[in-house]
Amino acid sequence: MRSSRFFTIAFTLVWALAIAWGSLTPGSNLPSELPWDKFNHLAGYGGLTLGLLFAGLRTVPAVVTALVYGIAIEYAQLWVPGRSGGDWADILANALGAIGVALGAMSVRRLVSSTGRRA
Repeated sequence: MRSSRFFTIAFTLVWALAIAWGSLTPGSNLPSELPWDKFNHLAGYGGLTLGLLFAGLRTVPAVVTALVYGIAIEYAQLWVPGRSGGDWADILANALGAIGVALGAMSVRRLVSSTGRRA
């Protein structure tokens, strides 16, 4: 059990570092063609929230952590050449990804607990 929790925490930290690397890389070093930007934000911060939930954070702290991290990254981009930081559309996409995954996780928990009671 301990090793799986360690792996989950380590994977979540690597995920957060991958978000930082992708977000803080100068614009000239990025590929010219990337998939839809807002989808990347949804998936990145949804995945971060999922990792935080599996690592043991409760729902609200996991979402708040992902949101604060996303806002910090957005504003850190202000000092990265070729990047436009503080983009509210990106922050909204980050929030929708985090909240969407949290709502999905809550629904799954409810479904599993209600199914478990009937058995």
